[in-house]
Amino acid sequence: MNELDQLDWEIIKLLNEDGRMSSAEIARRLGDVPARTVNHRIDNLIERGIITVRAVLNPLALGYRIYADVFIEVEPGRVREVAEKVAQFPQVSYVACATGGIDLSISVRVRSNEELFDFVAEQLGNIPGVRRTETYLLPLKIKDLEHWMPAEAQVAAGEDGRARGR
Repeated sequence: MNELDQLDWEIIKLLNEDGRMSSAEIARRLGDVPARTVNHRIDNLIERGIITVRAVLNPLALGYRIYADVFIEVEPGRVREVAEKVAQFPQVSYVACATGGIDLSISVRVRSNEELFDFVAEQLGNIPGVRRTETYLLPLKIKDLEHWMPAEAQVAAGEDGRARGR
């Protein structure tokens, strides 16, 4: 298990706010931490696979206004096969195998309701092994993975959720 200290969590929280924030700016916000230490910590977090650096697209800015979750029931023994096919569609941003009443949970981003209908009815519905789909429009997104932080990060940053020294 990767153990992180308070400084690691504070650096991660600041990078989560702005992934382009420089080590010098992070050091300034944290107070008595040299920029070289911040840079070393960031490199270490990346090397250990704890954080990654990447561009995160804003679907709304690109015209993908419709966001939906689709739950898929699959024929027995074909769940992984269907999941791998579904993951190849560009409209799909998330695919997970589930247990219980459904077999697959996926998230879809499209430009219109008509595009959503065509995708679910024509593309998903025609994949061999798909028995049934259930679609939920998500008109308001409050929090997503790019803003997720574990409880340890909140504790490390203090009760108000903000890093020390700011």
